[in-house]
Amino acid sequence: MQDELKFQYWEEFNQLMKRRLEELEELKRLGINPYPYEYPVNAYSDEILRNFRDEDPPMSVSIAGRIMSIRRMGKATFSHIQDSKGKIQIYFKKDVLGEKYDILKLLDIGDIIGVRGEVFRTRTGEVTVKVDDYQILAKSIRPLPVVKEKIDEHGNRIVYDPFTDKEMRYRQRYVDLIVNPEVKQVFIKRAKIISTIREILDSHGYIEVETPILQPVYGGATARPFVTHHNALDMDLYLRIADELYLKRLIVGGFDGVYEIGKDFRNEGMDRMHNPEFTMLELYVAYKDYNWMMEFTESLIYNVCLRVNGTSRIKFGDNEIDLTPPWRRVPMFELLKQYTGENLEGKSEDELRAIARRLNVDVSSKIGVGKIIDEIFSELVQPNLIQPTFVIDYPIEMSPLAKRHRSKPHLVERFEVIISGMEVCNAFSELNDPIDQRYRFEEQARLRAQGDEEAMTIDEDFIRALEYGMPPTAGLGIGIDRLVMILTNQKTIRDVILFPHMRPEK
Repeated sequence: MQDELKFQYWEEFNQLMKRRLEELEELKRLGINPYPYEYPVNAYSDEILRNFRDEDPPMSVSIAGRIMSIRRMGKATFSHIQDSKGKIQIYFKKDVLGEKYDILKLLDIGDIIGVRGEVFRTRTGEVTVKVDDYQILAKSIRPLPVVKEKIDEHGNRIVYDPFTDKEMRYRQRYVDLIVNPEVKQVFIKRAKIISTIREILDSHGYIEVETPILQPVYGGATARPFVTHHNALDMDLYLRIADELYLKRLIVGGFDGVYEIGKDFRNEGMDRMHNPEFTMLELYVAYKDYNWMMEFTESLIYNVCLRVNGTSRIKFGDNEIDLTPPWRRVPMFELLKQYTGENLEGKSEDELRAIARRLNVDVSSKIGVGKIIDEIFSELVQPNLIQPTFVIDYPIEMSPLAKRHRSKPHLVERFEVIISGMEVCNAFSELNDPIDQRYRFEEQARLRAQGDEEAMTIDEDFIRALEYGMPPTAGLGIGIDRLVMILTNQKTIRDVILFPHMRPEK
């Protein structure tokens, strides 16, 4: 039944495209340019609806938008057009438009038009623009998706709507934005989140900078990179996996506070929380530590949420999240003990593998102590952390760029912020001892030789920068896409990225 309905849909679709192409040619034959160069717009749907008053003098407007409905009734036609702000009804009359009224038969849902006229209220109470003149601005030759229904032999209503398919919506975001205008609000809010972050960071005197995306040595995180080739230099380069090492070079150079909001790239799997191209904020502030950064982070996210949503209590899925500071702070090993019943602190690699087997956590034979602990934490602890939580004090094996804990040298001064089971932030008291940093890089190189493709490489120039001296520094990374997910109540990262990566179309 579904295959039959699908075939019928495409037959109708092809006929509609053929008819629209014929209409396009007829418009040209009549001397009408269906794709003109400009149109004078002086009003938008939302402000017309908001400002119209029956007792006010007549309001003349010039608006433009996409036709979303047409109701032809002989010598009168009603339509709704959608602009960037919303929808409004427009009203065509033959005795006003004359011969130009007859050209309306060549217009379809999806066409973009400009109209001029006075605003009035219909007998049914709807604010409407009475059209004195109109112009075709773009003829749509591909029909917008609309719901198709059929009743089967058992009387069941079957709906075939090609644009409820998530994959099609992500591939054809331009259509998604047209037929699901509420989607646009997510991305308007995303832009406001980013601009608010910038405003707050700038108000603290931190300098926004740009660092290389193409890097000869990738680093700053444990991830597999994308590789490309520079023809003129005849050398391989890597798309950055993090901004960290270049930003810390600037702290060495004398900046007290720098940040970057930009794209990072990791050649890894895709799921509801991962896209190979994603947006990160990284911030580094000299003479601060991770304790200071915890207070700064909760204040930053709280204030962004307050300015964007008007409240610090938000809905995410089935949970209500309260972002009001202070947030809970819990050591990582304490959480591991709470949710697994196992004490993982100080255990050897073999002991950790045995614990993972008991807990039914599958771990690769190619990874070391840090990754084993991370796998157990991600699978058995992280999903339970719903309210904003600072997970603090990580094992040194998990954090090759973080400073050793001042009272527990087998740990580092690091925190992650977990909200609704998602890692949103990662931060350190930054490692500024060049000898310790070289040792950590060499340990990462050993793990790479063991088969861990995500282990870091040795960056000799970064070590050289540290040898000149880097002041005590606090660093922070925030996954912008995940933060937007939480602040807009979107369950997958693809719903907050305009053009997420997809497999090739068949």
